[in-house]
Amino acid sequence: MAYSASYRPLNSDIGDLYQDHASWLFGWLRRRLQGNQDDAADLVQDTYIRLMDGGRHPPPGEGRAFLTQIARGLVIDLHRRRRLETAYLDALAVSSQAEMPSAEHQTLVLDILTRIDETLDGLPDKISRTFLLSRFEGLTYHQIAERMGVSHGAVRKYMLKATQACLLALDA
Repeated sequence: MAYSASYRPLNSDIGDLYQDHASWLFGWLRRRLQGNQDDAADLVQDTYIRLMDGGRHPPPGEGRAFLTQIARGLVIDLHRRRRLETAYLDALAVSSQAEMPSAEHQTLVLDILTRIDETLDGLPDKISRTFLLSRFEGLTYHQIAERMGVSHGAVRKYMLKATQACLLALDA
């Protein structure tokens, strides 16, 4: 499947950028996605949507670098979502059929997990690490404090910040 850059967005600057770089970006993404042309094509479109939504345009001569930066983040997001989907589906596979949630519920849970993961990824390392140690490894605040070399009060503060950030992400 060859990628065609024949579509031209309304904004002339973005249209020129699309015309000049969409085919190149498709090839760049396809290589990073082990030849997956469908995902590469989707991410080309997502890159330009993100560019239009962001309202920032690259300086002359820096179009590829600018697009690469956006696309790289989208590739990371795609891999993160696929890892979450795989982990969730693996967890469902060991559940009994009676406990199997509906497809709609599964989609909702994956969306929530993705938003929490993205939120934690955007937090300082100590805060996200504290949350993960507490919620996914089941450590107590005292155990987390010892492992991370911080005070019990710091762990409480980190957990509060992480929990608030996750709740805000779920309200969005």
